[in-house]
Amino acid sequence: MFKKILIANRGEIAIRVMKACREMGIESVAVYSTIDRDALHVRTADEAICIGEASPNESYLNIDAIIKAVKETGAEAVHPGYGFLAENYLFAQRCEKEGIVFIGPDSKALKLVGDKVASREVTEKEGITLIPGMKDKSTDVNECLSEAEKIGFPVLLKASAGGGGKGMRVVNSKGELKDAVEAGMREAQTAFGDPSVYLEKYIEKPRHVEFQILADNHGNAVHLFERECSIQRRHQKIIEESPSTALDDDLRRKMGETALKVVEVSGYTNAGTVEFLLDENGNYYFLEVNARLQVEHPVTEMVCGIDLVHAQIRIASGEKLWFSQGDLSQRGHAIECRVYAEDPESNFLPSAGKILYMKEPTGPGIRHDCGVYSGCVVSVYYDPILSKLITWALTREICCRRMAAALSDFPVLGIKTDIEFLHDVIVHPEFLKGNTFTNFIPVNMPDWKPVVDDEMLNRSLLSAAIYSDNVGKRTVVSGKSEEFPSPWSTLGDWEIGK
Repeated sequence: MFKKILIANRGEIAIRVMKACREMGIESVAVYSTIDRDALHVRTADEAICIGEASPNESYLNIDAIIKAVKETGAEAVHPGYGFLAENYLFAQRCEKEGIVFIGPDSKALKLVGDKVASREVTEKEGITLIPGMKDKSTDVNECLSEAEKIGFPVLLKASAGGGGKGMRVVNSKGELKDAVEAGMREAQTAFGDPSVYLEKYIEKPRHVEFQILADNHGNAVHLFERECSIQRRHQKIIEESPSTALDDDLRRKMGETALKVVEVSGYTNAGTVEFLLDENGNYYFLEVNARLQVEHPVTEMVCGIDLVHAQIRIASGEKLWFSQGDLSQRGHAIECRVYAEDPESNFLPSAGKILYMKEPTGPGIRHDCGVYSGCVVSVYYDPILSKLITWALTREICCRRMAAALSDFPVLGIKTDIEFLHDVIVHPEFLKGNTFTNFIPVNMPDWKPVVDDEMLNRSLLSAAIYSDNVGKRTVVSGKSEEFPSPWSTLGDWEIGK
């Protein structure tokens, strides 16, 4: 087993991996940019090293800087988290060359499945049903236009080198294509260092269902059932759950077997996700492989009882899978909500700034994977995800109630967040019925606006006024000035009992 692992990421996923390392008796190393010096993942790690300036290209996407940090700290392995370099086969290849264990698939498999077009070609040869789309990736607008006309509008533009909704756009007509392709390539270049894109037919009303897989380096593989990720905004998942309300036992078995077939033909190892689109008639289409740990992995952990980060590390260290498919089952229901620093009143634009106060929700069946704290600054340089709130219960109905209550007990002051929006999705009648499709938000909540509570607003204004009035006032305790009275100075005369 490893003694020290470097986590080549930031935020809540870096902290998630660090906690797993601590539980396994492994030292963790954080890397950080100059702007992240006071970030929570830096404070959580056993050791931390600065790798560059705030721009991702100069820090979290800088392969040379990360490799240098590994060598300087003596780490034996690198966990890439998700995003940044997690699906970059050149990074995995460099780790292999330098004798560093990459906690994920090898560079050959990563290159194959990380390239959405190449993975489609391999799976199509095995008779796995695909969505009609381009055979090759491209950076040529005219080539994309020609392919789009063959496929037929509307089409979906995707970045070839990564996921997470980055670079993705629905193109409804020929006139929209040029601007969409150019914008998509710019976003793909920024997010993944590769501007190539491809097109596939846009299915109007599907569900997005994915299967979590684990595969060791000895030929053993299992799936840990499904997650439904149909609640999306701008092609970005924001709420995920398991089990899916759309699957029965037979369909679940068939989709799971298909997922394992994809793993086999691609030579994939470690943790990954095989993604499908499911239509209203129960037909499913292979979409892509996400060659990394997913943001939504906690819902699988909650219903299956398997720690996926522990599993990643154990597999990367050479262990065989310690359970078989027959040992796995789903118990209860889990839902995850992604909490973003976004302004719902300004079309969900990122909301940077200082978090003045945050109270994390707690209670039975509540888990909060968090990357921020009261007093920290949310930067404009990175993805605005702050945390992930997960609830579990024996039934979906109770799980929804628990999530709604947890979101209602989750104040974040100083920046804007999507918490109120998430709450309103969870309590929406169609969500409660399980009618979750990828067009859920535009169909059911197209004109959503936050509700302004006049009474709460007045209280907030009064609190702000009191706070403002106290700023600058100082008290003196034992000859030392304080900006505000300490708890001890408010007690009156006191002494330690003898």
